[in-house]
Amino acid sequence: MGFVTFWYILIAVLWTGFFVLEGFDLGVGMLHGRVGRDEAGRRAVINTIGPLWDGNEVWLIVAGAALFAAFPDWYATMFSGMYLAMVLLLGALIIRGVSFEYRGKSQDGRWRRTWSRALTIGSLLVPLLIGIALGDLLAGLPIDASHEYTGTFWTLFQPYGVMTGVMLVAVCVLHGAAFIAMKTTDEVRNRAWRTARRIAPVSMLAVLAWISWTHVESGGGAFLNLIELIGCIAVIAAVWEARSDREGWTFSLTTVTIASCVVTLFTDLYPNVMISSTNPAYSLTVHNAASPAYSLKVMTVIAVVLLPVVLAYQAWTYYVFRRRVSAQQFRPAVAAPAPPAPRAPAPQETSAVPTASQGGKTWKQRRWTPW
Repeated sequence: MGFVTFWYILIAVLWTGFFVLEGFDLGVGMLHGRVGRDEAGRRAVINTIGPLWDGNEVWLIVAGAALFAAFPDWYATMFSGMYLAMVLLLGALIIRGVSFEYRGKSQDGRWRRTWSRALTIGSLLVPLLIGIALGDLLAGLPIDASHEYTGTFWTLFQPYGVMTGVMLVAVCVLHGAAFIAMKTTDEVRNRAWRTARRIAPVSMLAVLAWISWTHVESGGGAFLNLIELIGCIAVIAAVWEARSDREGWTFSLTTVTIASCVVTLFTDLYPNVMISSTNPAYSLTVHNAASPAYSLKVMTVIAVVLLPVVLAYQAWTYYVFRRRVSAQQFRPAVAAPAPPAPRAPAPQETSAVPTASQGGKTWKQRRWTPW
C-alpha cells in the first residue's frame, strides 16, 4: 500500500471516528431539552457528555489538519468552494461549545432557555452541514480544469448532499438517545428510551434510503456491497433492540450504522476525492491532489507513533467517566424537617368532691389531670 492510499484510509478513519464519537454528543445536544424536561433533568443529560464532548471534537480538527497536510489541493478546493458553509459550521461549533459554559453562569430561567436553544440548534447544524459537504464530494460539484470551484453557495444544496445531511442528523439523534439511556437513571432514562423508540423507525428509513441512493449514485451493481449491507442490517437491528430496551446493544448497533455510512461514502468515492460535474476529467483524485511522497512518509511515522497514544488516552477518559448520572444530583437539597417543639405541661386543675361523712355539705379538694 502506498502512502497516498494509506492517508486516504486514515482520513476516512478520522471522519468515521468523529461521527461515531461526536455523533452521540450531538444527539445529546439536540435531545437535552426534550429528554431533560426540568432544569435538573437537563443538567443531568448535559453532564453525560460534559467530560467528553471537547475531546470528541478533536477528531474533526485532526481530520481537517490531515486533509491539509496529505491532500493540499483537495483541502484548497473544498474549503474555498464551501467557504460560507464552513463559516456557518464554525459558528455552530462555537455557539455549541459556548453554550455548555454559559448556560450555568446565571440562575435566570430565560438566560438558561436561550443557551439551551443555542445548544440544540448548534448540535443540529453540525451534522447537517458536514453531511451536505461530504455528500457533495460524491454527487459532484462544478470544478474547472484548474481545480477551482465555479459554483455558488446555493449550488452546494444538491438533493443527494442534503439527504446525506438529513440522514446523519437522524442517526445522531438515535445514537444520542441510546447514549442518554445508557448513562442516566430513573425518569430521564425512561424518556430517553421513549424518544429512541419513536425516532428509530425514522432513522432506519433515512439510512436505508441513503444507502440505496448512494449505491445508485456510485454506479453499483444489482447487489449491495458488504459495507452497505452491514449498514442496513445494523440499523434494522438497532430498531429491534431499541424496542427491547437494551441500551448497550442499541448504542453498539448505532455505532456500526454510523461507521458503515461514513465508510461507504469514502469507499464509493475512491480514487476520487472531489468529483467534477463540469467534466469528469477535472475531478480531483488521490494522486493529483496528494502531497509529495517524502512529506507523506514523515507524516506516516508521526501518525503511527502518536495515534495509538491518543486512542489509549481517550479510552481511559471514557473508562473514568463511565458511571451513570442521576437528575437527583442536581436538584436542590431538601432541608430535614425540624423536630417538634416539646409540649408544655398541661395546667393542673382542681375538682371539688363532696365527702360522704359530711353529707355533701362541705368539699374536699383533690388534684386531677385532664386526658
